[in-house]
Amino acid sequence: MAKKTSEISVEEKLRALYDLQIIDSRLDEIRNTRGELPIEVEDLDVEIEGLQKRALKFQEEIAEQNAEINTKNEVISHANTLIEKYKSQQDNVRNNKEFEALAKEIEFQELEIQLAEKRTKEFGFKIESKSETLEELKQKIEEFQTHLKFKKEELEGLVSETQKEEDYLISKSDEFATKIDERLLKSYKRIRDNSRNGLAVVGLERGAPKGSFFMVPPQKQMEIAQRKKIIIDEHSGKILVDDDLVNEELEKMKDIIKF
Repeated sequence: MAKKTSEISVEEKLRALYDLQIIDSRLDEIRNTRGELPIEVEDLDVEIEGLQKRALKFQEEIAEQNAEINTKNEVISHANTLIEKYKSQQDNVRNNKEFEALAKEIEFQELEIQLAEKRTKEFGFKIESKSETLEELKQKIEEFQTHLKFKKEELEGLVSETQKEEDYLISKSDEFATKIDERLLKSYKRIRDNSRNGLAVVGLERGAPKGSFFMVPPQKQMEIAQRKKIIIDEHSGKILVDDDLVNEELEKMKDIIKF
């Protein structure tokens, strides 16, 4: 029957923490081989989405302006019909007053036609300009999509090479995490998140924590070697373990980790 985490000794906790660190460090190595590719893929996705939204906006504006042109053409058609009607009526007027009234109506409809034609030309210029921009956007989207496809294939290739090992290590990381009490596990994760190299648990190298130049006092080195309590380095904030524990756990973990 497995021990409850509260019943596990400090030494067992330190070993479990260091084992978890070994696994997580290997996971970091695997993910680092992908470099900036995941970020590049994500950035390209966002860029393409933004361009597509812009393109859609231009398409909607072009459609609206085409609808306006159709409306103006209907105005022109209606005005021409009225002009023909008024001209026909002029042939049957009884006096100059009626003739002049119809002439004014014709003049008004001709002005309506001129205004509608002017607006139609303006819409046409806008459509032409927006269509050019839309075409440029479409070309850019196509270029970005081609680039994204290449980057995704490159990333998928890298992922496929290590996916099996990564999945296995993730399951092992979860398994080893269950051996550590929740409070200590949270501390481990917090230290890892704040660490540039992802190290939360480190051994001593010539009396100093790995990656640090600050020596640990001899008395504290003895306490670390005794494995009676969790000791945090006051400079780096990392959990400290002794060299013997490091070597023992590295040897034990060889069957799990590809060093």
